[in-house]
Amino acid sequence: MGSFLRRLKDHFNPREPISPGLYLSLSFAGLALVMMVWSLLTYGGFISPLFLPSPGNVLNAGWEQFLKFGFTNDILMSTYRVMAGFLIAAILGVPLGLLMGTFKAVEAFVEPLIGFIRYMPASAFIPLFILWLGIGDVEKIAIIFVGSFFQLVLMVAVVATGVPKEMIETAYTLGAKRIQVIRKVLLPASLPGILDTLRIIVGWAWTYIIVAELVAAESGIGYMIINAQRMLQTGSIIFGILVIGVLGIITDYAFKWLHRWLFPWVET
Repeated sequence: MGSFLRRLKDHFNPREPISPGLYLSLSFAGLALVMMVWSLLTYGGFISPLFLPSPGNVLNAGWEQFLKFGFTNDILMSTYRVMAGFLIAAILGVPLGLLMGTFKAVEAFVEPLIGFIRYMPASAFIPLFILWLGIGDVEKIAIIFVGSFFQLVLMVAVVATGVPKEMIETAYTLGAKRIQVIRKVLLPASLPGILDTLRIIVGWAWTYIIVAELVAAESGIGYMIINAQRMLQTGSIIFGILVIGVLGIITDYAFKWLHRWLFPWVET
């Protein structure tokens, strides 16, 4: 018993690694605990199915969405909108964030505006975007973009600012020019942090899909969830939310894999 307690205590040392097997076991245990509580509350009759359907009812509702209502197309449309908005935000936001983190003059010029707009909720722009862009995919992609871009710029700027000043001074001492310092020192040193930032931001982008598809949508997971809410189809609502979570996890692990592949020397 004492040996077991010592091993258990060792697993709670700050930032100490644990074995891959234990990590996987604990991950499954956390999911299993949620499923057990959910099943107990629903199959045990403690909560009305109108408010929380059982896991089986949620799966049946999801199966019906695929068979009768073409839910595969909704998934593809939502994925396209999220990825399009996120990629546009990344293409524009990463260079701007690097410039902000590298040059104080750019930071002084841009940061007050970026910092001001980032506090505005993306949903507040829906009426304007409908007026300016119509009710098609462009408006929905714009919502994803607004929800991602301004946070991305500031986070990339923080990453660039975190590059040790000693590395820059050493490069100048060795005779590097300004553009060489940026290309050979600042950019490579920032890339791991930038990729981590993109992983976080793509998760945020997924959270905006419901907002983006809230108004005047004819397809998408958000459109399905809103329709299910009108018909009091709680199982379909929960299934749609779970699908968004699964898609988010897939993109998250894709970025983690890419990070390990590109930067195997970086501690995660």
